[in-house]
Amino acid sequence: MSRTITARARERAADGGTNRWVVLVVLCVSLLLVALDATILHVAVPSLTEDLRPSSTALLWIVDAYPLVCASLLILFGTLGDRVGRRRVLLLGYALFGVASAIAALATEPGVLIAARALLGVGGAMIMPATLSILRTVFPDRRERATAIGIWTAVAAVGAATGPVLGGFLVEHYWWGSVFLINIPLMALILPLGRRLLPESRGDSDGPWDVIGALMAAAGVLGCVLGVKRAGAGEPLLALPTAGPLLVGAALLVLFVRRQKRRPHPLIDMRLFSRAAFTTSVGCIVIGMLALVGLELIAVQYLQLVLGLSPLETGLRLLPLTFAAMAAGATGSYTLRRIGPRRMVGWGFVLTAAAVLLLTFMGQHDRPLLLTVGFVLLGFGLQTTLFSAYESMLSEAPQRSAGGAAAIGETSYQLGAGMGIALLGSVMNAAYAPGLASVPGVPTEASSAASNSLGEAYKVADQLGGTAGTALHQAARHAFVDGLHVTLCVSAVLLLVGALMARRLPRVMECPAEPEESYGSPEVGEPPAVDGSHAAIPSDAPGKPAEPRVPATREAIEPAGSGRPAH
Repeated sequence: MSRTITARARERAADGGTNRWVVLVVLCVSLLLVALDATILHVAVPSLTEDLRPSSTALLWIVDAYPLVCASLLILFGTLGDRVGRRRVLLLGYALFGVASAIAALATEPGVLIAARALLGVGGAMIMPATLSILRTVFPDRRERATAIGIWTAVAAVGAATGPVLGGFLVEHYWWGSVFLINIPLMALILPLGRRLLPESRGDSDGPWDVIGALMAAAGVLGCVLGVKRAGAGEPLLALPTAGPLLVGAALLVLFVRRQKRRPHPLIDMRLFSRAAFTTSVGCIVIGMLALVGLELIAVQYLQLVLGLSPLETGLRLLPLTFAAMAAGATGSYTLRRIGPRRMVGWGFVLTAAAVLLLTFMGQHDRPLLLTVGFVLLGFGLQTTLFSAYESMLSEAPQRSAGGAAAIGETSYQLGAGMGIALLGSVMNAAYAPGLASVPGVPTEASSAASNSLGEAYKVADQLGGTAGTALHQAARHAFVDGLHVTLCVSAVLLLVGALMARRLPRVMECPAEPEESYGSPEVGEPPAVDGSHAAIPSDAPGKPAEPRVPATREAIEPAGSGRPAH
């Protein structure tokens, strides 16, 4: 195994380990910027459209270029960080993110903005897996790492949920480019801080880096995400623009897996998927995002188009979800130690399903208390589930494969989100359209156009005017609310399927009696410490460095009420 911690990092750890919490702060700030950028543009689209006048296709690429590029490159940069250094990849991602933000803020042509959004996606793909893999390195003790992951996931939720609020404020007071401009001073601050404070770490660097495999993975994920996004936008599933990318992407991913199994030094150790806890955790991440991301977009449409709230008011209504997610992340480590991964993920899914079913009582009129309670339960339940799933997934992966494991988790998140938009969007459309089939006084052509979306129905109703326009407006509102109820029920079923999947997770949170690799521990091949705390097993192969001894004994943190004392 290659050297994992630099001498400078060891010196910083000598002060009692407090610096790893400073490292966590730097990692969380960088993650916050990436999460913000994923949602902050949504409320700026009307202003951006008025200024740049992009075509409908160009507008679609302006919105989708960032998540498409980011999702497709996660595995590439996650595994590259394992080879060349995670800190190095992270710092390069910071720099690229800042430059791309400046280009996006000052863009005067749609093509320039699309290119800048694609560069932001590259920077995001460099940052996201690196933050998790560095976190895995600096927190070798699972109990401390659980606390750190709880904070990390809470920050991700804060970024995603506050993006519309911050974006709405900036657009109302400045111009659409300000949603990108705010990244620049923050990146200018975090780049030197990261260079000074973050430790360098690498994984197993034996053998050459599989460039062909990395490109196959990137192209495969890009094809799958592009296909599910087209399906979510209403394209027929069997149409060539939708089915083509899906089939090519799936074929490339199958070939990628077969290639990794044959190579002596694979990018991703496929043996990870033979571990039930790892595979189940990845599946739970996909199910959670599949059920909820598309639902979130539909809920935003409900708040704006049915209740008539402004973008800023909509963002403020979602703040209870954010605060509940923060609370779940802050208490996640304690809860995980008390009840174990199986119960935590399972009951998190059940609580989220209950929140979704509670929201079926939403109707034509505003019910602030109901929405607040539903969003609080939704945020707490979802964050509890994602926290425990991420923690179990990362703990099952050895430190040398942390970058690849983090990339798998983030790719699963992105794929689940894309599939959720496609699936729940299709359910919503199927439930919404029949309600507009026979509105009295409305021509067939107008009804067909109105069935595309609620926003389109409002435009058609305004054009018709009179009694027919009023009837179409009311019918569209009722059809949308009815479709929302059906979509909520489907989402609840998916969440309950996730709860059943969680039964394959470990019942207890197991922790090594000693860390397998310690942040600030002597590097491999160096003499052991005076107290004998770091022993090494000599390697049988000449010239190959010794590997740290992993203790055979493990202690288990038992769930509360199991009859055994909790540690």
